[in-house]
Amino acid sequence: MTKLSTTRLHEILSQRFDTGFKKLSEIPNPSLLHDGIKSAKRIAKAMQNSEKIYIVGDYDVDGVTSTALMIEFFRAINYPIEATIPNRFTDGYGVSAKIIDRIEADVVITVDNGINAFEAAQRCKERGIDLIITDHHTPSHTLPDAYAIVDPKLDNCDYPFKEICGAQVAWLLMGLIKKEINSSLNLTQFIDLLCLAIVADVMPLIDINLTLVLKGLSMMSHSTRPCFMIIRDILNKKELSAEDIAFQIAPRINSAGRMEDASIALKFLTAENENIAYQEYQTLNELNNIRKATEAEASEHAMMQVNPKDKIIVVSHHGWHEGVVGIVASRLVGKYGKPAIVLSIESGEELMEENANEDNELTSSPHEQGNTVLMAKGSARSIGNISIYECIKKQEHLLERFGGHKMAAGLGLKEENIHAFKEAINKDALSIPDEDYIPQEEIMGELDESIINFELLALIEGFEPFGEANPRPRFLAKDAIIQSVRKLGAQKEHTKLSIKLNTHSTQIYELMYFRCDDEFKAHQTITCSYTLNKNSFKGKTSIQFMLDKVIQ
Repeated sequence: MTKLSTTRLHEILSQRFDTGFKKLSEIPNPSLLHDGIKSAKRIAKAMQNSEKIYIVGDYDVDGVTSTALMIEFFRAINYPIEATIPNRFTDGYGVSAKIIDRIEADVVITVDNGINAFEAAQRCKERGIDLIITDHHTPSHTLPDAYAIVDPKLDNCDYPFKEICGAQVAWLLMGLIKKEINSSLNLTQFIDLLCLAIVADVMPLIDINLTLVLKGLSMMSHSTRPCFMIIRDILNKKELSAEDIAFQIAPRINSAGRMEDASIALKFLTAENENIAYQEYQTLNELNNIRKATEAEASEHAMMQVNPKDKIIVVSHHGWHEGVVGIVASRLVGKYGKPAIVLSIESGEELMEENANEDNELTSSPHEQGNTVLMAKGSARSIGNISIYECIKKQEHLLERFGGHKMAAGLGLKEENIHAFKEAINKDALSIPDEDYIPQEEIMGELDESIINFELLALIEGFEPFGEANPRPRFLAKDAIIQSVRKLGAQKEHTKLSIKLNTHSTQIYELMYFRCDDEFKAHQTITCSYTLNKNSFKGKTSIQFMLDKVIQ
């Protein structure tokens, strides 16, 4: 690795934005969305005729935020609507025939779901309901028979920037509705919520996404929206970052849908005063703690099953909480450097209709009639240049259902087929080149110790917000010498290392290692990748190293 200068680091980071920065005024016109104007006209007509409008969302951050946006929008234009978010455990993912059967509406609008809602679309037809689907997921070869479908990934959609989240699709539709009803409502007031969804749904922070996140972070840091006032207060921060969203806010909002019901998160985001927001946040925090404990237990059990010789990890267990299998898969990928598939076996489950949720985990709702079987449902995560979706697709004959993309997928199969699936997918994986397993995260090089200062941090901060397609710069520490080791956290799950970067160094740095499974001793050496952060504690500010990965 080449020793990096500040000039070279600036050049590398600048190359990520070779398309330049966009202004809010340069966001493409929402009328370019397929069926966008058609949808807006139908919604405007419903309002003129006092028809009943119903919103159906999803239980991840993007889906909850999309639903919150719609509620806030119709609240602002003073038109009454109803909204629901399906329960992961009793309803499964997205709009379904079961959901349609229990609501009364003239128009149903989905947000962040619906692109594969074939049965729901049919049920809407039968009941005379106009179904407007707004989604951002990749469609199948066939589409639901809905009144309108708004999705930038449709082949016949002219919207030029495809990598937007469900909340952005909903927001763009709101712009078209606003025009149809001649409203003067300023839609920029919702960009703080948009920012939350863009970052949490891991959209690439380039082009219009970067523009919206920069504006949204600024708004979140000064917003009088009760949910963000509570977040700033509890995190004790005047300004919020994209990493605060990714590591502090999003997991808590997600925990509602993962562990209980996403309506808790929806109440938090749409709270009309701080008291309500605080109460809902407390519940979210408790659910997040339960999620972490559940995830830790499942991860421990999963690691005991791992065969280090396997090219693709496949583990299964009766009763693993389906809300955490995707996170457990990510943990296994991080620890072993291989794709991982985590399956939860459910006793006495009926054969289910196919659906893939926000994590590309398969979740389902039972058919009215079906054969009781032991089914395994789960989630897959990948690494490097390996398409886990293609690996799974090759075993289609052993599966009941599957869906997803290159880095994440969901699948469902009978328990009796798990062993054959594991054998077959690993046999096929023997042909995967070793270089495809190398993580795509770029390590920029070794830093000369003389440039590790607050000026370097200022340079790095100039390229925030960091996230997908603009990751925080990673550097290499080669044969750093550990001076001391300290365990932190309620369960001693984190480790703080004091290190010197080389034998000639006189400077000692703090190296934080979260969720540390490794054992370290003073005076041993460590080679790892790390990022740099500014750490403020008791009025003192210092440079802190954050361990990314230990390199063997």
